[in-house]
Parts: sequence; structure tokens; C-alpha cells
Amino acid sequence: MSTIISSIDPRSPAERAGVRTGEKLLSIGGHDIVDVLDYRFFGYDPDPVLVLESPDRLRRTLKIKKPEGEDLGLNFDTYLMDAPRPCSNHCLFCFVDQMAPGCRDTLYFKDDDARLSFLMGNYITLTNLSPREAQRIIDLRISPINVSVHATEPQLRSTLLGNKAGGDSLEYMRAFGAAGIVMNGQIVLCPGWNDGEHLQRTMEDMAAWGFASCSIVPVGLTKYRQGLARLKPVDRETACAVIDQVDAFGAKCLKQTGSRMFFCSDELYIRAGRPLPDEDYYEDYVQIENGVGLLRSLITEFHAALRLEDAPVSASPYTIATGVSAAPFLRELSEKAAEKTGAAGQVIAIENNFFGHTVDVAGLVTGGDLIAQLKGRPLGSRLLIPVNMLRHGGDVFLDDLHVSDVESALGVPVTVVEQDGFDLLDAILGRK
Repeated sequence: MSTIISSIDPRSPAERAGVRTGEKLLSIGGHDIVDVLDYRFFGYDPDPVLVLESPDRLRRTLKIKKPEGEDLGLNFDTYLMDAPRPCSNHCLFCFVDQMAPGCRDTLYFKDDDARLSFLMGNYITLTNLSPREAQRIIDLRISPINVSVHATEPQLRSTLLGNKAGGDSLEYMRAFGAAGIVMNGQIVLCPGWNDGEHLQRTMEDMAAWGFASCSIVPVGLTKYRQGLARLKPVDRETACAVIDQVDAFGAKCLKQTGSRMFFCSDELYIRAGRPLPDEDYYEDYVQIENGVGLLRSLITEFHAALRLEDAPVSASPYTIATGVSAAPFLRELSEKAAEKTGAAGQVIAIENNFFGHTVDVAGLVTGGDLIAQLKGRPLGSRLLIPVNMLRHGGDVFLDDLHVSDVESALGVPVTVVEQDGFDLLDAILGRK
């Protein structure tokens, strides 16, 4: 733990009050500061009183003038003011354990930190949460908490997580629900393990415990599963059965609570060979970060953007590279754009040779696969790729290649497209 102030934002309340770098933040409003949750929670109040300690152990008290909600402007050595807590599970389906060698180092670290759940939306299992930390979540009213549930039968959950605490930590879910903590859930569906009657019990328990929403996503399997438990991929028959089961229970929840609560990911509809639900189904896209409604949102926004175009556009030829599962949807959008604007392009589905062909989403396409499968092909004058192929906020692919590496190898500029239908149309029309 380090609450030593490493820098102070210019013109922030802390700078105006005379806080100095190198000082240690001990408390805010009489509350000890342990980590970023304490800092964020108690620093939210107007005109807080800080207790600071200098490097030579001299303490002083400082009142800071600021409105409620404004950040103090203090920065620390790490975002959490602490080391992230690693995962203590050995999940049967863990994707990190199936990673290929040669990826960037951060991809091999598994976190299971409640603070990152609240601050960054990470999903956690609660298995390494202490009673003190659980009580702090309740006392501070920290919401939302995103929970990887997978199953609510204690022994089954322990088996799936490879951790005997898997069953015990279910009590935290009950306690959080009783305390009014907002919880969003996730179920990774493993055929033969947590589907069928097990899935039904899980949904019923989660509804009773007060979960706000839950996504059901198919297990991801790569070619690097050597030595791991045998799991089957979700095939068409299984995907159809799961969608029917989830939608039937979701309809009950919708009638009783006003929300269907349980949503199947886009990937399940694609594997089932079924059309995506209409936009109303997704209830403001409450689980979009888990791939629930991602394609429907893109399609809806794209058509809205296209309706604003009223004349042909002069745009150079382009190529869109994406994953196998999204390619049919993007081809349809590309064709619609051509009909309305005259912009000519093509969509190429990239097979995932890096992880194996059972992986078909765009977010796991590597720079190496892009180069290998596009080199020597006519690409027009521009290559468009989705932003989720790259590290968040950066230009690095999973295999540590950069966008510039792909540009050099293919001889065309690369345009990175946000997960937004308006941005996609702008890219197609050469406005990015």
C-alpha cells in the first residue's frame, strides 16, 4: 500500500490548498485512507479535512475548499494505491490459461480485484474477498459490483472455478443483494457443466438475490488447451437451447420486475444461426461490454448515420478486416453504404490462426494474422479495422505488433474504427 502523493494536478483543489508531493495522505474527514476506494469515497465530500504526513514524519491538518464531487487532484504511485490482487482461481475455462506464447506480458496477469470491478468494470469472482473488504463494500455503498457467477450450486461453482472458496463466496452475493448493492453478473456457458437445469437454478438464484443484469456468453476455447480439462464448444443446437431457456426466464423477469435481467451474447445468436433481437430487447444495452447487443447497436447507429447522407460521396476504395463472426453483418452494412453513397469496398473475414479457428471474434485477431491473410491481396487505398483488435487506448495487437507494422507490411494506411456506427460510416466514406 502506498498513499504517498506522487504528483498533483495543476489548478486542482489540492494544489490551491498547498498539498505537497511526497506527503503521505493518512486520512480524509477522520477516515483512514487505505486505497483508492477510500480516497474516492471520502474525497467526494465538499470541503474535506486531510491529515498529511511529510517524509520526515511531521503531520499537519489541511482543509480543502471544493464543491461536492470534484476530485481533489492527487495522484499516487499506482492507480489503486496498492498492488492489484491476483486471481486465486484455476477456472476450467480460463482464457488466460489458453493464451499463446509471445503475447504482451500484461495478458498473462489475472486480476480478481473488487476495486477494479467498481472503478473499471472488471468482473470478479469474490473468492479472494475478505469479510472486512466485503463489509467495506456494504458500508461505503460501493456499486456496481460486476460478478463472474457461472453457477450458484456451491460444489459446481467450486469445481468450475477450481477453488473451494467458490461455493463459500456465494454468501457475499446474498449479502450484497440484501444491502442493496447493485450487481451485474456474467455466466460463461460450458456445455455439459453449467447448462440445462444448472443454468436454470443459477438464473433463479441470481434473480432472488437481486442481480440487476446478467450476460450469458459461450466458453472460448483456443488451440492451446493442452493439459486442461476437456470442454466442448457451444454448437448450434446448444446455442439454440440456451437462447430459448434464457429468453423464457427473461420474459418472466420482465413481467415481474420490468427487466428481463438475463441476456444472451451476440455470439450465441450467431452460433445459433438466428437473427439478432430488436433494439428494445437490450434495455439500453446494460450488458454491452460483455458482447450483448454490440452488433445491434452498431447496425442501428450505422443506419441512422446513413439516413443523414443525401448525396453520393467521392471516396477511395477500402477494405474492412474483421473476425469471422462479424463479417456477414459488416458486409451488409458495406453494401448499404455503396447503394446510398457509391463508396466501394470489401469486407474480409480473418481466420484466427493464432488462437485457432474456434475463436472467431474480431477482438482476438492479431496483427500477424492480418498481415499473413491480407498480404498480396488488392485492398484498395485504405484498410479499416475495429478498435477492439488493439490494446485499450493504444495501437498494439495481442501479438505485440503495432498498427505501423501492419501498414508497413501491407503498404496501405490503417484506419482504426470505434465501436460506433457513425464512426464506421465516416471511415467508409474517408472522413477519418
